[in-house]
Amino acid sequence: MADGPLKGRVAVVTGGNGGIGLGMARGLAAAGAAVVVSGRNAEKSRGAVAELTKLGAAAVAIEADVADEGAVNALVRATVDRLGRLDILVNNAGMNIRKPVHELTLAEWRQVLDTNLTSAFLTSRAVYPIMKKSGGGKIINIGSMMSIFGTSFAPAYAASKGGIVQLTKATASAWARDNIQVNAVLPGWIDTELTTNARREVPGLHERVLGRTPAARWGVPDDLSGIAVFLGGPASDFVTGTAIPVDGGYSIQG
Repeated sequence: MADGPLKGRVAVVTGGNGGIGLGMARGLAAAGAAVVVSGRNAEKSRGAVAELTKLGAAAVAIEADVADEGAVNALVRATVDRLGRLDILVNNAGMNIRKPVHELTLAEWRQVLDTNLTSAFLTSRAVYPIMKKSGGGKIINIGSMMSIFGTSFAPAYAASKGGIVQLTKATASAWARDNIQVNAVLPGWIDTELTTNARREVPGLHERVLGRTPAARWGVPDDLSGIAVFLGGPASDFVTGTAIPVDGGYSIQG
């Protein structure tokens, strides 16, 4: 296991087999944490585990549908059974269906909210007794710029990410006495498979993102690795209930 500020800690990253989740998992692994990659694509998860192992980390893949209560509880039990503890939870699993409100079906609305928001509730609730018993823990919820801004083409996604921030505040307030810090990260436009699809489906998106972002580039998954280490480690022991943009300055523009 790699040395670093998270040596001896165990992290679960939902949706950790690609994109932002894998970028955060790489940061946690490089800082010394053992990492459980949770995802539904077994082949992608195996590749992520191989990559994390090369960084010197203990890494395992545990398949789970994080919108399913039973699967979430099984994921948490399996993590503790295999690695002995659970210190850090990154609620990253997410999806999007890009349609205006009047075209979105109820089934699509529920699918997005269950994947992005209900999953964070289920996993957080499942890890709480374990973290409380061990004396504390860290939960990192992944929001979005759409936790702040409205958008015409992703109403369910925006609603789910706005909900993530409020869930973060509620759980942070409830669990601070148990030494569990809960924070949200709000990624800007990050170059991932999800946003590749967005660029294909939303005309002019690429140019608008570059024009509004002071850093004048799209982010990459590894831009999220540092915030994962900070919020997952002892440096953030007095930081809770926050929503921190990692967006190259996108959200500070008028």
